[in-house]
Amino acid sequence: MTDVDRIVRVRAATILHQLQVPIVFGTWIMRHREFLLVRVDSESGLSGFAFGLTRDGPSAAIVDRTIAPQYVDQDVDDPEASFFKALWSNNAVHAAGIGMRALSVVDIAAWDLAAKAKGQNITAYLGGERVRMPVTGIVGYPPSISPEETVAQIDALWAEGWRRFKLPIAPTRDESIARLRAAREAYPDAWLGIDANFLHKTSADAIEFGKRLDGLDIGWFEDIVPPGDAQMVREIREGISTPVAMGDEQGGSYHPQALLKFDAVDYNRLDATTNGGITRLRPIMRQVKEHGNKITTHMYPHVHSQVLGALGYTDVPIEWGIPYTGVHPMDDPLIQPTVRDGLMDPLPDLPGFGTLVEPVWISEQHQVTDPDDLLGDL
Repeated sequence: MTDVDRIVRVRAATILHQLQVPIVFGTWIMRHREFLLVRVDSESGLSGFAFGLTRDGPSAAIVDRTIAPQYVDQDVDDPEASFFKALWSNNAVHAAGIGMRALSVVDIAAWDLAAKAKGQNITAYLGGERVRMPVTGIVGYPPSISPEETVAQIDALWAEGWRRFKLPIAPTRDESIARLRAAREAYPDAWLGIDANFLHKTSADAIEFGKRLDGLDIGWFEDIVPPGDAQMVREIREGISTPVAMGDEQGGSYHPQALLKFDAVDYNRLDATTNGGITRLRPIMRQVKEHGNKITTHMYPHVHSQVLGALGYTDVPIEWGIPYTGVHPMDDPLIQPTVRDGLMDPLPDLPGFGTLVEPVWISEQHQVTDPDDLLGDL
């Protein structure tokens, strides 16, 4: 009879990073980016970690109150069972929204712990091989920078071997088109995409702007309207020629089934930190593939590059922000990719996901809420 290593504690903290330049997407104004940081500890003394954006929701409180108790005393080597035990313990809160977001981050930390317990990197633990994968550089941050500054960011990445670039919507629609046009004129062979960050609220408004993308050879028009109305997204897709990509910030109830049912998108955007962690990612990707849609992921490159490669989706582009431009601050102090000819080399072969927490960076100039001393011994 073998001893079973069990989970003894789940802790949550929040890390608030003040942005030097506020990010304005219409009525959505971000002056900071706040992250949920989760730690799952085992009897053997190992710990798994993960983080995700809170979007200013009470993620840590949900982890502490309704999720952590469900994980305690569970088998370290069975994160899937722990996920469903927690999911089904509160069908109202955990099924979607902020509850699913909190549970997703805990799930990733539990998988990190499970792989570490076996002494394997997460790709090997999931039964896959580490390979080179395509990458997309997120440029144009802060969104208020000029077309010339945006092209300068692309210049630097292109020289390093990057070939795909995505821009956020700018403060005005004319500025958005100007930045895309400047990028396209400077780099006619580059893949370019645009992220609307849910700026549009009606199909008519989105279609009007979408038609302005004609002639710019845009790879996709992303996060066009707020989540919740697949029929509206379908109307937009039918009204423009640029491919549609949606799915960010979603997870749980009827995701991605609604988008698939309505044939609303060309690309399903997936995010392990909101869609149900590693546990839910595999069946979601299977649904998307069987429907005939393409898959792309939202940020979290240290997680997505290692997991999607393991599951065989090696052609999915992995998104990386330019460090210290405000795109995704928790990634900034972590290892950055080596890129050649548009493909990133595998990240270092380390147990679990490798290093996902940089405590020195967190302690410097950040507002940290850590009631259970998650960071205390790091």
